[in-house]
Amino acid sequence: MNTDSFALRHIGPRPENISEMLKTIGVDSLDQLIYETLPDGIKLEKELDLPEALSEQEYLEHITKLAQKNKLFKTYIGLGYHQAIIPPVIQRNILENPGWYTAYTPYQAEIAQGRLEALVNFQTMIVDLTGLELANASLLDEATAAAEAMTLLFAVRDRAQKKDKVVKFFVSEEVLPQTLSLLETRAEPLAIELVVGNHEEFDFSSEFFGALVQYPGASGEIYDYAGFVQKANDAGIKVAVAADILSLVKLRAPGEFGADVVVGTTQRFGIPLGYGGPHAAFFATKEAYKRNIPGRIIGVTKDADGKPALRMALQTREQHIKRDKATSNICTAQVLLAVMAGMYAVYHGPKGLEYIANKVHRSTAELADALEKLGYYQTNELYFDTIQVKADAEKIKEVAEASEINFYYPDAETVSISINEATTLNDLNNIVAVFAHVAGKESIKIETLEKSVLENQSVSRDTEFLTNEVFNKYHSETELMRYIKKLERKDLSLNHSMISLGSCTMKLNAAAEMLPLSYPQWGNIHPFVPVDQAAGYQEVLKRLEDQLTEITGFSATSLQPNSGAQGEFAGLMVIKAYHESRGDHHRNICLIPSSAHGTNPASAVMAGMKVVVTKSTDKGNIDVEDLREKAIKYKDNLSALMVTYPSTHGVFESAIQEITQIIHDNGGQVYMDGANMNAQVGLTNPGKIGADVCHLNLHKTFAIPHGGGGPGVGPICVAKQLVPFLPSNPIINTGGKNAISAISAAPWGSSLVCLISYAYISMLGPKGLKSATEHAILNANYIKERLNNHFKTLYSGERGRAAHEMILDLRPFKEKGIEVVDIAKRLIDYGFHSPTVSFPVAGTMMIEPTESESKAELDRFCDALNSIKEEIDAIEDQENNLLKNAPHTMEMLTSNEWNLPYSRQEAAFPLAYVADNKFWPSVRRVDDAYGDRNLMCTCDPIETYMDSE
Repeated sequence: MNTDSFALRHIGPRPENISEMLKTIGVDSLDQLIYETLPDGIKLEKELDLPEALSEQEYLEHITKLAQKNKLFKTYIGLGYHQAIIPPVIQRNILENPGWYTAYTPYQAEIAQGRLEALVNFQTMIVDLTGLELANASLLDEATAAAEAMTLLFAVRDRAQKKDKVVKFFVSEEVLPQTLSLLETRAEPLAIELVVGNHEEFDFSSEFFGALVQYPGASGEIYDYAGFVQKANDAGIKVAVAADILSLVKLRAPGEFGADVVVGTTQRFGIPLGYGGPHAAFFATKEAYKRNIPGRIIGVTKDADGKPALRMALQTREQHIKRDKATSNICTAQVLLAVMAGMYAVYHGPKGLEYIANKVHRSTAELADALEKLGYYQTNELYFDTIQVKADAEKIKEVAEASEINFYYPDAETVSISINEATTLNDLNNIVAVFAHVAGKESIKIETLEKSVLENQSVSRDTEFLTNEVFNKYHSETELMRYIKKLERKDLSLNHSMISLGSCTMKLNAAAEMLPLSYPQWGNIHPFVPVDQAAGYQEVLKRLEDQLTEITGFSATSLQPNSGAQGEFAGLMVIKAYHESRGDHHRNICLIPSSAHGTNPASAVMAGMKVVVTKSTDKGNIDVEDLREKAIKYKDNLSALMVTYPSTHGVFESAIQEITQIIHDNGGQVYMDGANMNAQVGLTNPGKIGADVCHLNLHKTFAIPHGGGGPGVGPICVAKQLVPFLPSNPIINTGGKNAISAISAAPWGSSLVCLISYAYISMLGPKGLKSATEHAILNANYIKERLNNHFKTLYSGERGRAAHEMILDLRPFKEKGIEVVDIAKRLIDYGFHSPTVSFPVAGTMMIEPTESESKAELDRFCDALNSIKEEIDAIEDQENNLLKNAPHTMEMLTSNEWNLPYSRQEAAFPLAYVADNKFWPSVRRVDDAYGDRNLMCTCDPIETYMDSE
């Protein structure tokens, strides 16, 4: 065994198992299986042009050398990003713990109660600090959250405003520059007119439906917005506030002065800078807008025994359901980061947060006083952590950078300094020394932190926050460690068993890929430092772009989109810009197959396109003739086709090149959804099949962990004609010559976790990448054949093979009273997370095993499903049986009474392997309807929930 081979460790089936698996499938070799799976004409003719694979040790040495190229200056740039101190107990027990980072989105509530509780803590923290009634379980970044606030306020315009086509949205000139850029991106296709100006001079015209202000402003100045909000509300204008979360410990909550929406980032609550991400944004609003809030909300319900349980509430927030009626395509949260930020508040509690906020503010006030004593003029009257100093920016910058210090320089005569949690007295004195040197004066030493400019001000906070028990109980490391472990034990993750979700690619997240995320040289880099200070990052990101460009067969890549859905939107906006550059402003029709992922039509509508749905055949393929007919019908206005390949039905459609040619012949571009790229890498690619742009889910195909529902990364790869339009950033130069405005706040999106995909590709190399794809197809077809006697596969390719996933048709079991959800819940008793339920076809399960799973694990999974089929066959009472009562908890199994028509052993230990590694769900089946009727999304005393019906 070659112990240097990463591929050997990543790919599950052992060489000695493969011949047996091939025999079960009915082929002589892996090559024969691949031949029978992929259509002729789309296979790559040569190996990927990538460097040979590195061993784990070689990679770790390589990435450590690259890390040393990053310069760790003391950075006071601010602009929504601040160095934070990650409590080691949170770093070790959450960030570095596969029990937390390998979990899937909590659709299966019964096996996700730990994550769900952690997210309710996060939501409670946001509700308390913002003073609003309802918060979601995080968004992608602050700029995205602000854009979602704008579109929410646009959607909830009153009847008169809609009738009068009121489309103006006021944006304060104090809003962060990256936020303004993203607002421009999102406003243009919806015909929202942005008006940027001074909020103190705003005329509250009836032409406006909404406004956005920054609190504190980008300059650091704190404005009392109470009067502004009152006048806006009187004029029928709703107000969103972008707020700094740590400052809200000291400042009046925006909800108290009438804000309709409050957004921001929780990055400074114990999350690494990571050169821009990933970070969990927050979004809070009034309960009146609960049907319009984007993303996910975690709510309280009850289980089958009437006991409290948590679940994802109002699941119509998931845009799969709303499709082209959606106002947002957000389907990814930043769960892992939200969990960390929530635990930061749990660990420190209200008194700890007050200490940190006071330290930051007093450090800033002492610094301002010292600089004024040196003769400098500081312009901000009220501030929390940011001051603006009038000085020769060029001279200050020269001395500061020689002292390894970064400030922000808004103009030639201004130096902006933002203090953070990690700033020490020594750091403050080093800052003063820079200004003293430039002034030619002796430096002034700061020795105590006593000054404040926020005492007894109209903007000062006078209300309590984080009063719930959870924020006042776990302040020792021992207690927090045990609390985190208590929650972890309630969740099923990849460290317990296979998660075979179709279209979600839950593969191994190798430890060697994850280790560098804890290196300070990667974690403590601000996204807006001069690029020469981030040379290590620049090298990794450029290499990753080149790797992805080669894998997809395209010409260039942008890493900026920080979720797959944002990648969809970015790809469509690039197509839109391309058409407009050619004078084709009228091209606005997007063809989308009926089987498409639900975010596809939502993204198209967000990009200002009109969705036309094309039919599928009985075999699940795109109806080529229907597509041709519609492409010809709309040829004068055709913008794009959105297509998933292999299809969402788990099939390599042989007509794909004909399909892409039809679109090109009629003036359109082809957008390929990269959700199923795990079946393509090294065998074929989007360029080969004729696509023009695709997004890639790095959290699927390229091994970034799902983290319980985020982080995600969704870069776009484009053909030559689309390269000039790749997205830009207002502060750091990125993108093409005719770049569209920003898609995310940071220049390269969630840079920190891009290290994982870079590691994955570098350690697999061209042969390993291809082998991984082949084994993903092998594992899927092995499961298909092992289940063949009990379950019908709904669709297969022309030679009878599945791609890397398949759909099982479970609708025939309705004759026994069994729905697909019953099988999903019963799988929990066997120790497995359910495959994807009722997508893309109602009453089905979509299974994707990935290449990471061994034959032994595949056999356990198949044994479980086949055993469940036998249980279905044996059903006598359609209302009281093993499936309808699933999942079975330990409390049920150990109770004194047992009145069910089957044994305790049948309930909890249906197969021998289960006893060896039993996973106990912490609640019985949850009541979804109850949770939606009684929406409660904060961690109030439990009696509050159960008395509400």
